[in-house]
Amino acid sequence: MRFGLLYELQLPRPWDEFAEHRMIHDALAEVQLADQLGFDCVWANEHHFLEEYSHSSAPEVFLAAAAARTKNIHVGHAVVLSPPGYNPPARVAERIATLDLVSSGRAEWGTGASSSRSELEGFDIDAAQKKAMWAEATEQTANMLAMSPYPGFQGQFFSMPARNVIPKPYQKPHPPIWVACSNRETIHTAARNGIGALAFAFVDPEEASKWAGEYYDIIKSEECVPIGHSVNANIAMATGFSVHESEAEAMARGQEGFQYFGFALGHFYVYGQHKPGVTNVWDRFERARDKLPPTKGNGIGTPEQLIGRMKQYQDAGIDQVIFIQQAGRNTHEHIVASLELFADKVMPELKAGQAERDARKQAELAPYIEAAMKRKKWMAPLTEDQIPTVAAYGRTVVAGGPVAGALAARRGGGIEIPTEDLAEAAGD
Repeated sequence: MRFGLLYELQLPRPWDEFAEHRMIHDALAEVQLADQLGFDCVWANEHHFLEEYSHSSAPEVFLAAAAARTKNIHVGHAVVLSPPGYNPPARVAERIATLDLVSSGRAEWGTGASSSRSELEGFDIDAAQKKAMWAEATEQTANMLAMSPYPGFQGQFFSMPARNVIPKPYQKPHPPIWVACSNRETIHTAARNGIGALAFAFVDPEEASKWAGEYYDIIKSEECVPIGHSVNANIAMATGFSVHESEAEAMARGQEGFQYFGFALGHFYVYGQHKPGVTNVWDRFERARDKLPPTKGNGIGTPEQLIGRMKQYQDAGIDQVIFIQQAGRNTHEHIVASLELFADKVMPELKAGQAERDARKQAELAPYIEAAMKRKKWMAPLTEDQIPTVAAYGRTVVAGGPVAGALAARRGGGIEIPTEDLAEAAGD
């Protein structure tokens, strides 16, 4: 089994002027330690305007900084908000490829759309169309990463002409694709598209076993038609995290943060009324805390308890457990202590035999993945004759105009040169 860490970069009020700086640098220090301890992946979500719940609006920057401080841990962009109103597909391809190059092939490409009105309406995205936007944009971004040049596209939600989207990623044809899942239907969507499922539904191992079974049944069926240029057959589950030799102390250090995580998630996605820049989510949490149902993360407890629970997830067919440790007011010192204890007492029990399990899984799925790739409808590449020539503006502007003047100044040191002479000088 593999283990990941999730960063929403939570920051409950009150804030001082250096609070965000401390939060980010504490998180980077935790990631650096996690790499040294043998954790497999760090995941950072993209969110916008979700005060206190997530200050992670530019996770690609955070993950690049994490990659520079680490050697082995994978850097998961979980998720890139895929509808073009958030991020034009070409920009997603560029930043995923760059992250993959910076990390020497350690990038994981998570995708999603969000269901928060604060985000959707903040970017003028129609909630009723977001799933279709996700599908169109994700497929075309994968094409941009894998094809040279990208043939261009006229779609329902975005269009662009033929261009060679650069750079290309270190991993070929592109980093593994995942999608955020909050229920069984999105788990099925992940499997039908041949991509990894990032499950943020906080289910117990028994329910997780049903989800994993259904996921792999679809991966092996004719329903699986890859949205990308490869299949990423993996299912990951998120849960709270706090480890201590004393169960009571583990709960005291981690339970409040995980409970706040769920409350703040509900505030922005389900039941909250939020006035930007004014509403204090932490205060609302404190007023509601006694009425909230008990929430117990399966990663909160003693090492012995976690060994048992993680083995249950492993037996259920879950490939990766992602821990939510940076939540609410969980302290950096307690997070570090939990990471160290988990790596010392729990991880060795679950990592034993990992290579053999990976080999068996790969061999079992190989024929199904091969069949799935044959079902994919590939975007047709352009022949060289079909690739359009893009003429520089200097070819078409009036000589002596502002564009021609700028070009002439660059080449002639301030002496105006007719645009046709510039073309000849450039070898055209």
